[in-house]
Amino acid sequence: MKQLTYNLIFILTFIGFSQAQERIPLRKAEVLDKVLKSNYSLQISEAQFDASKADFKQTNAVFLPNITASHTGVSTTNPLMAFGSKLNQGILTAADFNPALLNDPEPTQNFATKFEIQQPLINVDGFYQRKAAKNKMEATALQTERTKDYLELEVEQAYMQLQLAYKGVAVLEQALLTAEANERLAKNSFNQGYLQKSDVLAVSVRVTEVKNQLQMARSNVVNASNYLSFLMNENQEAIYQPTDSLQVVIPQNNLLLQVSEDRADIKAMSLATNTYETMYKADKMTFLPRLNAFGSYELYDDQIFQGNANGYIVGAQLSWDILQGTKRFGKAQKSRSEFEQSKLKYQQYVSQSQLELNKAKRLLQDAQNKLELTTLALEQSKESLRIRKNRFEEGLEKTTDLLLADTQYAQKQLEYYQTIYEYNYALAYVQFLTK
Repeated sequence: MKQLTYNLIFILTFIGFSQAQERIPLRKAEVLDKVLKSNYSLQISEAQFDASKADFKQTNAVFLPNITASHTGVSTTNPLMAFGSKLNQGILTAADFNPALLNDPEPTQNFATKFEIQQPLINVDGFYQRKAAKNKMEATALQTERTKDYLELEVEQAYMQLQLAYKGVAVLEQALLTAEANERLAKNSFNQGYLQKSDVLAVSVRVTEVKNQLQMARSNVVNASNYLSFLMNENQEAIYQPTDSLQVVIPQNNLLLQVSEDRADIKAMSLATNTYETMYKADKMTFLPRLNAFGSYELYDDQIFQGNANGYIVGAQLSWDILQGTKRFGKAQKSRSEFEQSKLKYQQYVSQSQLELNKAKRLLQDAQNKLELTTLALEQSKESLRIRKNRFEEGLEKTTDLLLADTQYAQKQLEYYQTIYEYNYALAYVQFLTK
């Protein structure tokens, strides 16, 4: 009676789960397309590129003029400013040269509208800073490209995890059907006096174990679906159904033996090194003089927003900061140290990438060997189960031996699909490292 109740609860739970969670067919290409459009990591990377692009645009100031406009109003009794304001307004008269008025003028209003332009001509350090900003922008673009490569690998892994989860469910569902058939057969044999009660209980325990494993396998389906939803930035309540099964992937071409310097992240590291080198050169160029042109056009009046008098100034300035204490020496020394450090980091990164590739290739070879052995073990366990089942039906095999063979076959099936997953991921990871 208890077993019947347990089976009823299990069936109702499974029916409720199936009705509550509609399975949505999903292709891997569809996942990748959505991930490349909506994934948070990629959006963050693209935002970082936009920021570096904006930094590069700021360096246009090395070539483009700086233009400002202002309107200033003052009221003054300062002798010099009062005389100068009238002079700018063009309203001086002979009476204004009266010493009494010059020394103690009446309050004078002056409104000045001024347009200024400053045009850089030669700023060598600015040219190098612009080049460094461009290198940084290009490096960020390459990092975004590498982020896309990484997301492709993540999609590959997540989709295979979903495939593997469904394979586990299928294997355990079949194992449950087999276990329940064995349980019915054992109960019939017990009723006929061929088996003991302990044998029937052992079979029932096997049924319970498979049900527990099946429930965990279904949870793995939900977990894999949730992770795919996270990658696609979609509702995490959906349960996905892969449109194709988990199979061994055959490499399209020979795998590279070493890390390519054309890989996006390595090129980004190289550009970062160039950036530090350029910044070092820019700091050295601050010791050179700068040449800038300037000009202004001014309107003056004693009334606001008027301009009865005007004038202009045009000129050029050659400036040279000869010594700023030891500030520039220290800054140049720091940038040189950062440049040397970036070269070492680049070499370390390439070496570490090659180390990771060598490790990944060994894992791929191990997975390939394991796949061959697991395939053989699966075939052997299947044949062993067939023989023992036939002998059990004829009363020539112990219940425990049948249960052991049944359990082993289910385990070998799960190991086989797990090995396919490991091999496919190892292959995808090697391709990612050599891309």
